[in-house]
Amino acid sequence: MTLRLPLALLGLLLLAAAPHAQTATVNVGDRAPVFRATQDNGQAWRSRDHVGRRFLVVYFYPAAMTGGCTDQACAFRDNRSQLQQLGAEVVGVSGDRVDGLRRFRRANRLNFPLLSDTRGTIARAFGVPVGEGGSITRHIGDQDVQLTRDVTAARWTFIIDRDGRIVYKDTAVNPSGDGDAVVAALRRLNAR
Repeated sequence: MTLRLPLALLGLLLLAAAPHAQTATVNVGDRAPVFRATQDNGQAWRSRDHVGRRFLVVYFYPAAMTGGCTDQACAFRDNRSQLQQLGAEVVGVSGDRVDGLRRFRRANRLNFPLLSDTRGTIARAFGVPVGEGGSITRHIGDQDVQLTRDVTAARWTFIIDRDGRIVYKDTAVNPSGDGDAVVAALRRLNAR
């Protein structure tokens, strides 16, 4: 007997079964992990330089230049003024390599940094499931470009408050609605 699974379900099963898929559990109220990574411009980015100043939105996404991930990134881009008014900054994290992130940011005119988490260290510190990486080819400008990610993280979003605590966690993210969901959460947090 042959078992046939829809491709999306198979991907989720593989992600859940990946070795070291989850090494931490971070929940609302917990202290946020301290992390550092290389951002899309090649420079170092450290959470300690950002936590405490504003709310920090940390969102994890599977792969640059794919449909849902582009929708999610553009939702944050388009909500930038509201996010700033609510005292928040955004950073996106994926297993993509820096050159791919640079192309992704430029192609979509993203107005926030993207961090390269090629070993899945940051994702695992937040408890985000991590699976195998991969490559895709996209036509960017006038050339075909191969984008490589060394790991694939699940799509989860967190908000860290000025005290360094997790105040929002979404593990069932709607990519195109993530920006609006975070704005709504920040309004609630600011109303406290």
